[in-house]
Amino acid sequence: MTGREPMNITQELVEQVRGIDATAVPPEARTVARHCLLDWFGCAVAGSREPLSQILAREIAAGEGGDATLVARSERSTLLDAALINGAMSHALDFDDTHTLMSGHPSVPIVPAALALAERDGIAGEALLTAIIIGIETECRLGALMNPGHYALGFHATGTLGTFGAAAACAHLLDLDEDQWLQAMALAGTQAAGLKSGFGTMAKPLHAGRAASNGLLSALLARGGYTGNTRIIETEQGFALTHGAPPLDAPRLEALRGRFLIADTLFKYHASCYLTHASIEAARRLRDEHAPRPEQIESVELRASAGCIGVCDIAKPTTGLEGKFSLRATVAMTLLGDDTSVPAAFTDTRMRDAELIAMRERITFAPQGHIPGTQATVVLRAGGRALTADADTGIPATDLGQQWGALSAKFAALATPVIGVERTSELRDAVARIDAAPSVRELLSLTRPLVPA
Repeated sequence: MTGREPMNITQELVEQVRGIDATAVPPEARTVARHCLLDWFGCAVAGSREPLSQILAREIAAGEGGDATLVARSERSTLLDAALINGAMSHALDFDDTHTLMSGHPSVPIVPAALALAERDGIAGEALLTAIIIGIETECRLGALMNPGHYALGFHATGTLGTFGAAAACAHLLDLDEDQWLQAMALAGTQAAGLKSGFGTMAKPLHAGRAASNGLLSALLARGGYTGNTRIIETEQGFALTHGAPPLDAPRLEALRGRFLIADTLFKYHASCYLTHASIEAARRLRDEHAPRPEQIESVELRASAGCIGVCDIAKPTTGLEGKFSLRATVAMTLLGDDTSVPAAFTDTRMRDAELIAMRERITFAPQGHIPGTQATVVLRAGGRALTADADTGIPATDLGQQWGALSAKFAALATPVIGVERTSELRDAVARIDAAPSVRELLSLTRPLVPA
């Protein structure tokens, strides 16, 4: 890198996403955005009962007199704190959507920020949906520029890139002009944070909450005239150079102009790190097709991406949160018949169970440097036979109707215990017709819990 300023990447990014409006979005992108919103609500409603959510609500919520709704809780809060709490709650189970280009979870920084603003200002559902799309497009374009170096260096993209995404979504809802947009990006970039060393702890969901709150704050301050470095991504000592992405591949960003990357969003059907899912699916195939008894299993080899190292290779998890980031624990659970689609399966007690530990100790992880994190091979040896299965969880759905059905079932399982059957059904239907909603306040009112948290 020389002293000469490179192409204005921040400007190019803003130009690409600021111009998106409802009429420019293809139907499949809007459909996936509705899927993201439904999945977010399910994860947030269920996550509202997690210990970290109780702590956040107790320490920073504003009681019953705040300006903004806390999902599935009786307390309310300020605008910025609601974005933080709802963001952390929705990531508490690590069950929310993901995107391989972002290397993170796209909806959890964006939806809480946009919802808080839309609730306060009485914004219509169609604008909210477009804001979600704009936010995710921002994150994924930045991911294309910054990764794999950014993620490999130890940054949690949900917290870092998510701050830009939340700022972009809110900039759209606030109808900022181009200079204000650039200022919002400048302020987002200087606040963006989140370290992978927090995986397996309550710090990881906090990254999502801080990204939502800081992104919203960035847009609000930009509207008010607050300023920052409007070349924040590409400048010397800027976001890219300090966060592991030199040199920037400007042509790659230009090539994304006009594309809608949200269509490639992936959804979780196991309540653990997405990089464990391919191994889980391969192990489940072996279990279902060959039905080996646990005592027959001699050894298991997981051939998964080297990218799992430092992300989901906790060798000896002792808590449920750590178990979500353990290839060996999640595969052991699968082979023992545990239902990994149920968040309650990941408990401290289960991680310390002698049966699980014994199975886990028979499993080895063989990192593969040539495959993506969404692919894995499991080789199981039992009764003198070697059984092999492959899986690839990185292929976006092509049947969006089928995906809506699967997500609706997941949503019902997550939301019903907290808000009841009737409101769960009403909330799902309200998300389905969000484009026609005159206000998003109905959505939030439907998350009222059956029993106060």
